[in-house]
Amino acid sequence: MSLQNVAVLGAGIMGRGIAYASVLGGYATTLQDTSRDQLEKAANDIGAILEKGVATGKVADHDALEARRRLRTVTSLDDAARQADLVIEAVPERMELKVEIFAQVDRVAPAHAILASNTSSLSITEMAAATRRAPQVVGLHFFNPVHRMKLLEIVRALETSEKTLAQCEEVGRRMGKECVTVRESPGFVTSRINAMIGNEAFFMLQEGVASAADIDKALKLGLNHPMGPFELVDLVGLDTRLAILRFLHRTLGEKFRPCPLIEQYVAAGRLGRKSGRGVYEYPAVADTVAT
Repeated sequence: MSLQNVAVLGAGIMGRGIAYASVLGGYATTLQDTSRDQLEKAANDIGAILEKGVATGKVADHDALEARRRLRTVTSLDDAARQADLVIEAVPERMELKVEIFAQVDRVAPAHAILASNTSSLSITEMAAATRRAPQVVGLHFFNPVHRMKLLEIVRALETSEKTLAQCEEVGRRMGKECVTVRESPGFVTSRINAMIGNEAFFMLQEGVASAADIDKALKLGLNHPMGPFELVDLVGLDTRLAILRFLHRTLGEKFRPCPLIEQYVAAGRLGRKSGRGVYEYPAVADTVAT
């Protein structure tokens, strides 16, 4: 069966990015969030990215118009899932929340629907256990910002079927992504490596090896990374990175023990771009947060 209708749960940075890729890929897309304000902001952001794509010649006028028409927003999870062929969960990285959502979606979504999580590190198998359709549960790990990043990690859980993997590869292709398929393991591929690089960068900063700016510059110019580790963690969110490190520390051992400095930054509310201050400062964002 060809997938036509996609539901994205959570209208945060990742959810709205996935919804953008979905509508541009030709899917009728329902974006769900409990906050009307969040949905309105997400719809505006998606429209702005489409407009920029048209202005730069990356998206045709007609394609942008049709993409806008394919998007609808709802506050009801049941409403979003009821007609979906593919449900992609993009809520905060808390296993108990994800398990609760998977159980609810499983009761409502059509029997053929695929249920996917955008988690960057958590167990897809554990989420699948909350459903009656484990062969149709998979990880679809998109990267921020979704409209620019080409990679899609497709994560095979213990019982994910070959049919589900093939269907998700087609979804990724239509959304303009290059896909890699990985067996479920803590942190998958990218989060596991990124967490270790970022954690080591914090140890170097804590030890005074070099400034944050010079560490970032060294990795960009010396190792050809598009962003330095501190620029990246500020974009991802220090709280998100710390949660991943704590999970990897529990599951993979001492080499992933979080650097005390990142623990201090998070405790101080220095969460990155979203809070106006992380490793670096973002005054315009801080002013918005304050108001």
